[in-house]
Amino acid sequence: MTTVLLVLVTIMATVVWWLFRQTINVKPWVERRPGSELQGDVAFSLPSVKVGLWVFLAVATSLFALLISAYYMRMAGADWTTLAVPQGLWLNTGALILSSVAMQWTRVSARRGQINGVRSGLIAAGVFTFCFLAGQLWVWQQLSASGYFAAANPANAFFYLLTALHGLHILGGLWVWVRTTAKVARGAEVGAVRLSVELCTTYWHYLLLVWLVLFTLLLTTPPRQNSCSPDNFAVCGPTR
Repeated sequence: MTTVLLVLVTIMATVVWWLFRQTINVKPWVERRPGSELQGDVAFSLPSVKVGLWVFLAVATSLFALLISAYYMRMAGADWTTLAVPQGLWLNTGALILSSVAMQWTRVSARRGQINGVRSGLIAAGVFTFCFLAGQLWVWQQLSASGYFAAANPANAFFYLLTALHGLHILGGLWVWVRTTAKVARGAEVGAVRLSVELCTTYWHYLLLVWLVLFTLLLTTPPRQNSCSPDNFAVCGPTR
């Protein structure tokens, strides 16, 4: 279990580092002055909000890594009964992937100065993200209706905790998305929202990565006991 945890954390750290490199290599917030061609003039022109985002992502990564570690340690308890993965999570995962793709499209459009593409990308990303959150709430409702309450079993509690924490992070990103989309709707130029789009895209990719790690964790958790009865098979998938 420790080896699997280390692999998951390593993958997450590697992708975060790659996203950082991809983002820092493009500096849309830097205004190049005529005659200022020296690399040293712009090499360290990183805005404070971007530094703040990466500090936040580092803290969030540590938090999720600790929860994953606690998940594995708690699994050793005698009272642990694996919760079968709800089928609805597959649809939710697809929605989150599409939202990340839409945000990447928005970033590309912003770099090209295409305000119509930025507007369409933001709307699409928001729609898919809201679909993901609505899908998560639907899964919660289905599990609760079938008797899978957080207090009934440690596996249930961890499922609700991990999905709720991830959802709260998405809500935080949607707050920035709302402000950026409102600026575009009011007729703002691409340059006025380019940095916000860059930050949102990085954050969306990060949240997709976190969710894929969490989803993989749920899928690969070895079962101890089949917690799904035949009448609940429509809610729960096959025990993993």
